[in-house]
Amino acid sequence: MRKIHVIGIGAGDPDQLTLQAVRALRSTDVFFLLDKGEVKSDLTRLRKDMLDAHLPRGTYRLVEARDPDRDRSAGGAAYSPAVGDWRSARAGIYERLIAEELGEDECGAFLVWGDPALYDSTLGILEEVRTRASVEFDYDVVPGISSVSALVARHRTGLNRVARPVQITTGRRLAEGFPEGVDDVVVMLDAHQTFRQYADQDIDIYWGAYIGTPDEILAAGPIAEAAPRIERLRAEARERKGWIMDTYLLRRNPHAE
Repeated sequence: MRKIHVIGIGAGDPDQLTLQAVRALRSTDVFFLLDKGEVKSDLTRLRKDMLDAHLPRGTYRLVEARDPDRDRSAGGAAYSPAVGDWRSARAGIYERLIAEELGEDECGAFLVWGDPALYDSTLGILEEVRTRASVEFDYDVVPGISSVSALVARHRTGLNRVARPVQITTGRRLAEGFPEGVDDVVVMLDAHQTFRQYADQDIDIYWGAYIGTPDEILAAGPIAEAAPRIERLRAEARERKGWIMDTYLLRRNPHAE
């Protein structure tokens, strides 16, 4: 039966590959890469650099396909259906790649940024392909160092404080209000810099973009002081590269209401 590895490759630093990930790379015949276009060509190049660092040329095949566009203008009640349509379009591509590009006795792999279990669609999409039952395959998952882990490591802090919980959420959810009963909140997928709406509160921010890559940018401090600097850094980076991936931790001080 066809075999698939879903390999977490870390936040961008080739040194973040685990020994388990390297073993999975070396047992792979075909790597599937989804091309996100010229603007995000850096992401494809970083994946290829990781393969070059650990595998001899000619020992594997690369198969690339164009990643379908998602309707990013959809909001409110239209958001979930738009994401569902995008995931189904991706499932169709995965289904074709596995059926047409992977031999019945071969092993393929998808290289996933960070950790496949955290805000990534690959596992859900593969399950959708399996339910279609047009191509048989089995798969395993290799965990990776997430951008969340890399962020707090670069800022030399922890995710939570003693006996206190931590919550991981999205910018869309943070815009609805600071989570109740939690003082430490990690925010991902925030295109609108939602942290700005908490600038009047006693909260520290630990922010990072392109974490683990040569373009890495870090900033930290009380939101009121750090927010203008982060906005400027973010705007400059987006203008320079055409895209940005950032993550941040909000830490409310104990005496804050």
